Amino acid sequence: MKRALLIGLAATALCAGGHVAQAAAPSKAPATAYKAPRTPFGQPDLQGSWSNVSMTPETRPASFGDRLVYTPEEVAKIEGAAAKEAVEGDKAVDPNKPAPAVGGDKPAAGTRPEFVAAGGAVGGYDRGWLDPGNAIMRVNGEPRTSIITSPGGKAPKYKAGVPAPDMKALFRDVYDNPENRSLGERCIMGFGRNAGPPMLANGFYNNDYQIVQTPDAVAIRVEMVHDVRIIRLNSSHRTDGVRPWMGDSVGHWDGDTLVVETTNIPEKMAYHGSWRNLTVSERFTRKGPNRLLYQFTIHDPTMWDTDWGGEYEFHPLQGEIYEYACHEGNYALRNILAGARAQEKKGDAPAKAGTR
Repeated sequence: MKRALLIGLAATALCAGGHVAQAAAPSKAPATAYKAPRTPFGQPDLQGSWSNVSMTPETRPASFGDRLVYTPEEVAKIEGAAAKEAVEGDKAVDPNKPAPAVGGDKPAAGTRPEFVAAGGAVGGYDRGWLDPGNAIMRVNGEPRTSIITSPGGKAPKYKAGVPAPDMKALFRDVYDNPENRSLGERCIMGFGRNAGPPMLANGFYNNDYQIVQTPDAVAIRVEMVHDVRIIRLNSSHRTDGVRPWMGDSVGHWDGDTLVVETTNIPEKMAYHGSWRNLTVSERFTRKGPNRLLYQFTIHDPTMWDTDWGGEYEFHPLQGEIYEYACHEGNYALRNILAGARAQEKKGDAPAKAGTR
C-alpha cells in the first residue's frame, strides 16, 4: 500500500487535495425534527459537495471496549494535538535545508501514524500533501470512537469453519504484469474504500464527494480517481453475472431516507474478505443543513452469523472537487514494472505472481 501511495499516485492526486479543510464539528441536533429541502421533482435534497474525512477510525481501539463515545477530555486532547500538528506542518520549509539522509528523514517522535505511513522515504508526503482530518467524527453531536457500531466497534468473528482472509497474502507485492498491481496504483479505483460500498475515508486525502440527483437515479462523484457511482432508483439488480466496479446499486426512498442495496461486488473490492455473497445496505439521511447521516449494514451469511455495520456523518466540503488526473497506464505504473524487470536482470527478482 505504501509503495502504491508514494509512487503510483504521487504525480496525479495532489491537484485536488490541498484545498480541503474539514468543517467544524456539528452541533447537537435541535429538538425539532429537521425537514430536508426538496428537489424540483419532490425528492429529499441530498445534493451538494460533502466530505467524510475525520480522525475517527473505522475499527475501535481495543482499549475502548464497547464505549461508543469519547469523553470531552479525550476529544480536547486528540483535536488539540491535531491543531498543533497543523501549525507545525504548515510552517514554511527552509530552502537551504541539507538533503535528507539516504532513505529519507525519519518522522519526529509522536507523529501521527497517517503521516508516518505517507512520509520518510524520498518522495514521501508531508502535511502539505495530506488531509487525514483534524476533528473527531460526530453523529448527532456525539464524538464517536469508531465508524463501526457493532459490539466492540469491529467486525464480528467469522462463522465456524470460515478461515479469516490472509490479508498479507492479498496485498503481497507482485510485479509480473499490470493486473497484479492494486486498483489504486492502476488508476482504476481509488485506494482504500472511498467509492465503496461501504464508503469510507482512506486516511490520507481526497475524501470528498458530490451528490447529484435525477428522478430516476442518484450519482455520487468520488474525488479519488474520479469515480462516479450510479444508483438506479426503483429498479432491479442485474442477473447477468457481471460484477461492475462498485457493484450493482439499486435505491429507493423510504420517507426522507435514500435506501441503497448493492450486490455483484467484484473480488478486488472485497470488504473484510467478503464479496461473492456480499450485500451492502446503505441509508443516506439529511439531518440538518450541514449534516448528512450515512449508515451501512453488511450481510453475508456465508461469512458471518449476524449482520453488522456502522455509521458516520458527512460534513459539507469547504471547497470544490477538481479533476483527479489519474489514468491507467500512467508513467508510475510503467516505471514500477520496468524497475521489476531491471531487478530481474540483476538476479534480484521481485515476488512472482504464483506467490500471491
